Amino acid sequence: MGDTDFAPATENYAERVRESFSKQGMMSHMGAEVTEVRPGYCEVVLPHRPEILQQHGFFHGGALASIVDTAGGYAAFSLFDADDGILTVEFKINCLAPARGEKLLARGEVVKLGRTLTVTKGEVIAVEDGNETVCGLMQQTLMRITGRDSVKG
Repeated sequence: MGDTDFAPATENYAERVRESFSKQGMMSHMGAEVTEVRPGYCEVVLPHRPEILQQHGFFHGGALASIVDTAGGYAAFSLFDADDGILTVEFKINCLAPARGEKLLARGEVVKLGRTLTVTKGEVIAVEDGNETVCGLMQQTLMRITGRDSVKG
């Protein structure tokens, strides 16, 4: 992942992504951070914390879904105009392996940029003792919101 050929609509796209991400209370609460932004691509890292594990000690599936939804959303948002907002229409995630380790990496990438709807793909990678395991795959549809002050950036 990460080999996109898209051009951003604004020069400050990475700053816009990071500023918008900083307003997400849930991501902050979980301890997630944006670690990389390129046009049409975003990576979010989630460190291991007991509060986001399930009963067997693995990262909770909701945590996986949340960070890959966010990574895909910001991959798309990086290509939008300055006044555009974004909302998830739907996403599907396949959990492929137990998510255990020191951290999770969620990588989102734009597949099809549209005027209204944008499709992304994402993967979640568990990092344990330096080894990376793909533990989740996602496909997502997002809606570009224009002309609504309540849904900007």
